[in-house]
This record gives sequence, C-alpha cells and structure tokens, in this order.
Amino acid sequence: IRAGWLDKNPPQGSYIYQRRWVKLDSQYLRYFDSNKDPYSKRFIPVSSISRVAAVGDQKFEVVTTNRNFVFRAESDADRNEWIWTLQQVVEERKDPTPQLATDDGGQVADKSGFLELRGFKHKLFVAIVGDQALLYKNAEDYRLGIGITSIAMNVANVKEGERRGFDLTTPYRIFSFSAESEQEQEEWVKALRDSVAAALSHNGVASRVWELEPNRSCADCGAPGPDWASINLCVVICQRCAGEHRGLGPGITKVRSLKMDRKVWTEELIELFHHIGNGVANSFWAANVPPSEAIGPTSSSSDRRRFLVAKYREGKYRRYHPLFGHQEELNRALCAAVTTGDLAETQALLFCGASPSCPTGDPQCPTPLELALRSGQRLQMEFLLHNRTSDPNWEGLGHPFGAQAAPTLSLPTLGRRWCTLHDGLLSYYESDRHAAPNGELRAQDLVCLAAHPPHAHGIEHTFEVFTESERLYLFGSDDPDAARQWLKSIAKAFVHPGAEELLGLDFERLGRLLYKGGLSLERAKEGWFALVGSTLHVCFEGSEQPELLQLRKLQELCSLAMLVGSGGGLVRSTTEVSLAGRTLYIQGERKLDFLGWVQAIQKASSSSGDTLSEQQLTESDVPLLVDRCIDYITQCGLTSEGIYRKSGQNSKTTNLLEMLRRDARSVRLKEGDHQVDDVANTLKRFFRDLGDGVFTGQWGQDWLRATALEDEEEKISEYRRLLDNLPTVNRATLKALINHLFRVQRFSGENQMTTHNLAIVFGPTLFQSDGKDYKAGRVVEDLISHYVKIFNVNDQEMKKQQDEIMAIMKMREAASSGTQQAGDFICTVYLEEKKTEAEQHVKIPATMTAEELTLEILDRRKIVVKEKDYWSCFEVNEREEAERPLHYSEKVL
Repeated sequence: IRAGWLDKNPPQGSYIYQRRWVKLDSQYLRYFDSNKDPYSKRFIPVSSISRVAAVGDQKFEVVTTNRNFVFRAESDADRNEWIWTLQQVVEERKDPTPQLATDDGGQVADKSGFLELRGFKHKLFVAIVGDQALLYKNAEDYRLGIGITSIAMNVANVKEGERRGFDLTTPYRIFSFSAESEQEQEEWVKALRDSVAAALSHNGVASRVWELEPNRSCADCGAPGPDWASINLCVVICQRCAGEHRGLGPGITKVRSLKMDRKVWTEELIELFHHIGNGVANSFWAANVPPSEAIGPTSSSSDRRRFLVAKYREGKYRRYHPLFGHQEELNRALCAAVTTGDLAETQALLFCGASPSCPTGDPQCPTPLELALRSGQRLQMEFLLHNRTSDPNWEGLGHPFGAQAAPTLSLPTLGRRWCTLHDGLLSYYESDRHAAPNGELRAQDLVCLAAHPPHAHGIEHTFEVFTESERLYLFGSDDPDAARQWLKSIAKAFVHPGAEELLGLDFERLGRLLYKGGLSLERAKEGWFALVGSTLHVCFEGSEQPELLQLRKLQELCSLAMLVGSGGGLVRSTTEVSLAGRTLYIQGERKLDFLGWVQAIQKASSSSGDTLSEQQLTESDVPLLVDRCIDYITQCGLTSEGIYRKSGQNSKTTNLLEMLRRDARSVRLKEGDHQVDDVANTLKRFFRDLGDGVFTGQWGQDWLRATALEDEEEKISEYRRLLDNLPTVNRATLKALINHLFRVQRFSGENQMTTHNLAIVFGPTLFQSDGKDYKAGRVVEDLISHYVKIFNVNDQEMKKQQDEIMAIMKMREAASSGTQQAGDFICTVYLEEKKTEAEQHVKIPATMTAEELTLEILDRRKIVVKEKDYWSCFEVNEREEAERPLHYSEKVL
C-alpha cells in the first residue's frame, strides 16, 4: 500500500535515528535495512496498532499494546501521508465481521517454540503458521504478534543437519537453526516440510474462484488473472483496483486476497462467488457504463479512483430496482428474497436501499439473517453477514425524492413525491393528500445545487441538492420547465442576497465555497460560485459584481489534500486555480459536494471539441496546444534542418496530439523527452484535423481569391479585411502561427526552410486541401512575407521578438559549448507586500535555502521572530500570474 525511506528511533530512545526502508500492506507494517532486503528487521501487525499520531516536526508514533515505534519522515507532508495511510488501513482491519476475522494473530500455530538461529545471541521464538515461518524475539512478542520477520514457505527447502541442527534454505538466505533435542529437531523438520507442501498448493482458492469465466478478469478494468476480491460486493479484482477499493473504505467494499487471506475463504464464500461473481455483480453495478467513462488495465490511478467512486459509492451505473425510493417496500421485498435462492434479487435490493437489519415483523425471526437461517438459505446468510455492516453512504440516493416525477417501470425511476417550498423550507410528502411530510430540508442547511444533462438518471431532467451534513438528494421531472423552475426557486431560497445576480444565470452548478487569494496568509473567506459552460462566476466577499473566470484560460489547475491537526484529525480539500494575474485557492470542508466541484471545474477547463474556440486557451486567445508546440520549436528547433518538411514518427505524433488535446495544460514538452520533428508534425496534424479550419468554411474561398489581386497594397488591404472578419480565437491563432513561421524563415540559412518552402507545407495544411491548389500556398507565403503590415506589428514588438530569439540562441550556444558559469544572482525580494519601501536586493548563491533567505531578510529589517510567528517565502513569476510557497529546506534557485 505504501513504501519509502524513514528514520526510526531505536528502542533505547537515543537521538541517533537509523534509516530504514518501511513497507505497509493490508496486514503488516514492516521495516528493513534496505529496499533490497527480502527479510524485515521487524514487523508490526496492523491489527495490533491502537493509534497513529504526529509527535513533533516530521515525526510520528505508531502505538501498540506494549510498545511505541517512532519514525521520522523527510518532511511534514510525507509524515502526514504516512499517518493518513496507516489510519485508513488500521480502521479497515478493525471493521470486518467478527465471525470472518482473518488476522494471522488469530491463527493457531502448527508448531511453535524456542530455537537457536546462527547470527543471533539469544534464542528466538519461532512459529509455523500456515505457509509462513515467523520469527519473534520472545514468547511475549509472539503473543502480541510483533515479530522480526516472516519466511514464505512456497520458496523454501528444509534440510536436516548434524546433531540437532537443520537448515531452512530460500533463494535469498539460509537460516541455520538448532533444536534442544533430536526429537525436537525431527518435529521441526516435519512441521516445516508440511508447511512447504501446503504453501505450494495455496492457489486452490484462486483456482476455484476462477472456474467461472467472468471471474478470470478484473470486474472493474478487465485485467486478466485478478487475485483480489471484494467479499461483500462479490467481485474479483486486480491488485491496482484493489488499492483504489481500499480508498472507498470498508463501509463500501471489503478487500481480501485470494491467495493470502486463507481464513476468510469458507466453502460458502467460494460458492457465493460462483453464484454471483463478476457476471451477476456487473449486470447490476455496471449496467449503464458509458464507453467514455469505462476504464481498462492501463488506466491511471486517478481514472480508476474516479470510476470506482462513481460505480460503488455513488451507484451511478447500477440497474435500479423497480422499488427504488420506496423504503418500506424495499425492506419487505428483501425479507421475501432471503428465503429463496435468488441472490441477484437480494443484491439489487440491498444496494438500492433495503436495510440488511430491517424488522421482519416475525417475532421468531426478527431480522432477514434469521429468516434466511430458518429457510436453510446458507448463501443468503453468507451474503447478509458480509454486508450487514456495509454503509454505501448514499443517504440521498438511497431515498431519492422526485419533484413531480412519475415512476415508469421500464426505466430506473425516482419515487414520486409531492414537494412544497415555503419560507425557506423544502418539504416532501407521500402525496398531496398527506398532512405530515416525509422529510424537510432547511434553506440554511443547503450548500450546493447541481443540474444534470437530460436522462442522466433515467428521466428527462434531474438535479442534486447537497446539504451541510454531507447528504445528497436527487430530484427530477420529465417537464424541463418545471425542473428548471424548482432549481431556480431552491437556489433563491438559500443563496446570499449579495450573490443574487448569480440566480439569473443558466448555471450547471451553484453553491458556496471557501477561497483565499494566492499570497494571502489570512483565513479563508466565503464566496458564492456558479458554473456556466466554461465560465466560473464568483461573488467574492465584499464585491459588488460577480467576477468571471474563464476556465479554459487557466494556467494551472491542481487539487490538494491537507492534513490539519495532530494525527490528521481534519481533512480539508483544496483546488488551486491559476489565471493570468492571480492564483485562487478554493477550499471545501464537505467532501461530497467539493468532489463534484473539482470534477466540474476540471471538465469545464478542458478542451471540449475540435474547433479552435473549444480548446484550452492562453490569455491571448491562442490554443494552449498551439502555444506549447510553437514555444518548444522556437527554443529547440529554429535551426533544425528541414523543420516542418520532415515527418516525425507517426505513433509518437499520435500519442502526443492525444495528450495535448486531452489536457495541454498538464503537458510539458522537454528537450530529450520529445523530438523536434514529432512536435512539428503534431502541430501540422492539429491544424489539418481542425473542425472548420483556421480560415473557417465561411471565409476560406475569399482568402484564396485574394491571391489573384495583382496590386500588392490592394492584396494586403484585402487580407486585413478578411483577418478582421475571422472569429477572435482564429485571428489570434493565425497571428501566432504566422509570427512563428516568420521567425523560422529568418533561420533559413541553417534550417533550409525559406518562406516558399514553409508555404508549400502549410498551405494545404491550413486550408485542409490535397495540395493541388497552388493558391493555398500563395496565401501562406503572402502572410509570411507581409507579416508586419498585415498583422500591424510595430517596431517595439519586432524588437522584443528579435531580443527573445537572440537570447535563446545565446543560451543554446553557451549550453552546447559548456561555457555556462554557475554564480550568484542578484534578486529583488519583497517583505509582505510589493512596495518600493518593502524591497530588498539580495545576492543569492546556488546553495541558499528558503529558510536562509527568510532569516536574512528578517535580520536586515531588524524583525524579531516571536514564538508563534510563521514566515513563508513565495516565488512569483514575472507577471505575478502564479506563485507558490517554497519549502523551508528548498533551494531558492
């Protein structure tokens, strides 16, 4: 689950820490001398850990019943990650149903006792448990389960030695033991050989589960040979998906190994996987998966996590039971189903809201489990046992309430409810004849509204309501006007009067979130946010008008998770949004609605089509994909012979274009990682495949006809007119490209690409023609030749471009000749605010850290650092468009 280097405090408690390689899996926390050692110096069962907490800078403590283990990480962030992961795993191991416990500490040893081991001064306590030999310092450690190392017997061989000795040989090491007597020696050798034999037949469970064809590939990503399973969902999964399942928590999915967790695999559970397994389970959980959202064996961890959250936590793709939304009827149907052999029906009822512990009305069998017992349905009992502690966390989805939504049995349906909204109180009733409501939502408890595209939940129009208590309610109507009216009315009831202008928008998502300005160290403030297409409308605290953030023009977008408090008591999620001129940190204290905001902002900030205006853009309205390619070629390829004429590798071009189209913001083109010709080919292919072209279908022929004009001034004037008629993004993109080609032809002596040669390449590309019409090349040649006049480029702009090119060429010459010198930089540093009186000019050597720089500035200004003062050093880019805090040990340069 996690592995890395940590410093460990020795048992004597000295201040000399020992560097150890530490590994955590679902059963043990182990540490080793190095990351290549197969055998640990110590292992601590996860089940014996009672608490994990921070104990000072970079350190954390693992507390067991008889001893505390102190570790030190390289940073507080790394420490917090270890704490959070350990707490998650410890919590998961505490959760399983008692009858189905699998901890090795609960297994009876096949043989145990004291043995001498060559290399150790004192006798060790050795226990053979199943297919492992476990070494302990003493019997007390054995009782507590805290040992030295474990030896897997499936790779071991046992050989009797002289006198009372015997060797346990593995590919990595020979363990030479001595027993107290020859009889003891014989018993140990026999027990070890029996363990080896058992270990070699340990694939039995996996082989039996794999007997069903659907169980031979992962239920989530389709990877072959899955050797993990969720025992309550009855799905077989691969190791990568198993890791993401654990992140959902044991209340949703309980992950066990087919090969290691032997105790859990009872005959009934194996039979359950034969009756349900991946085939039946996916016919319920994955009944409505859009191809665009499905994952595969090579999908990233973030894609897997997003898919599994949607599949199992949100139930987004499931096949809804006809009784969905009617709690009493669901419970009655469950009580009937558990007395039959219909496990698929029980599964559908349980995961559509039926309670596994609902009252049956039968005094002799008050729970569904007892009904199944009386009916002799042992597989129903097994399924209920594994799911009786499950809490899918869909309170809202488990009881959806439709605003005038009529149920249709042929579709996944919402329960029909009569709804009223009066004085900030949203009430829903069984019908318009009932006086008492089924439930109520107060306006002050609402935090977010989200509208869905048509048919997202089986009916025409639906929207979600999120509350402070992390609950989600789903409403819907087949009448689009009625659904929109309800959405607007609910929004008006809970939106702050200062943000009422947002109510006039046709928003997809609206709610309140916390935010901070990039350099602000003050508390977060509350703002109101509305998402409309790719624009985020924000009412900041104290502002009179909403501010518009064009999400496609984001320079940076990243999600963070910060642990606050000792032991990670509070988890707060943050999204960092960097635009020209500012950085905005948006915080969410409620995970459910904030996750929706993050996904919505990510989607809105991505490219959404194949036209220029639908791409991620720079501040100057040029597609980020085009800007990235031009920037790279300007820095690395101006003198490359045959640039744009030579073709790059087709597979690399295809992959790079796909990455840039998906999210150009996250792609960094680097010399050495990417070849100039591959990047050039990517740029050409983008323009050739562009929807509607850069000249547009409406004006394309006019550009071609302009080449027939004989008078040069008249032709330039016509080109200017046509340029003004183009959409803003097309005009900006064409200028950026022609400016780039103008630079390229300036180096035609080295790259052999004259204006004419570039026109031959880019004419058919930009006009998306077959190359037979010479006029396409003539247009491009004219645009490059008359670039300054057609695009109104002034002398200052030309000088700036020339200076940039000269700087790039000098840097490349210096780099290639090895004449670059490392020295001190004179930098301007501002204290707290960017004002003349707050600036300091500091000579910064290459080795100076952020802490050293901060202390030097404070010392210069005679500022005394008090006990609870915290100073941070930020780096800010030239135009103050983005900034980040430096870690105190990070080098400033």
